[in-house]
Amino acid sequence: MNKSVKITYFVHGTTTDNEQGIATGWSPGELSGRGKEQSIKLKELIKGKKFDVVFCSDLKRAIDSAKLTFGNSIPIIQDKRLRECNYGDLNGGDSELVESMTLKCIEKPFPNGESYKDVEKRIREFLKNLLEKYAGKNVAIVSHRGPQLALDVIIKGINWEQAIAEDWRAKKEWKPGWDYKLTEKVVSV
Repeated sequence: MNKSVKITYFVHGTTTDNEQGIATGWSPGELSGRGKEQSIKLKELIKGKKFDVVFCSDLKRAIDSAKLTFGNSIPIIQDKRLRECNYGDLNGGDSELVESMTLKCIEKPFPNGESYKDVEKRIREFLKNLLEKYAGKNVAIVSHRGPQLALDVIIKGINWEQAIAEDWRAKKEWKPGWDYKLTEKVVSV
């Protein structure tokens, strides 16, 4: 029998860093007033969806978003593998500079940080564990840009350049959750 997990991916709410043009990276980050409102509003937008568990990055902005959206209604499990890409020396730096380096840092790490391929490796490991322990379940993930792009690469089978080009942030096409289906075939690649 083919095991699978239904994943709905949510991005954390807007942070004060986002509003100031700062690339938070591995820094904790603080939700702005707008980000708190987004996370609370998300609760209403997904009212009909049922989840067995919520996973979130262990960075403060993702934890706070998950708590505001899901409250105590469902277990929330923090996992450091769901962290944003480590921008190294550029954590807390200018987001335009980080953005300008994105394509160059698919394979090559940010200075004293990691590459997007490193993020993909973390997410692949997370997905293998997810399939082992949560087959047949509906799972929510609250995380960041890098891990979402890694899901696109892994589950949709596209390359990093395509995932970056199709990123909703560039198109301004936010929606309340992106759905993915994780199967054994995906994690065995």
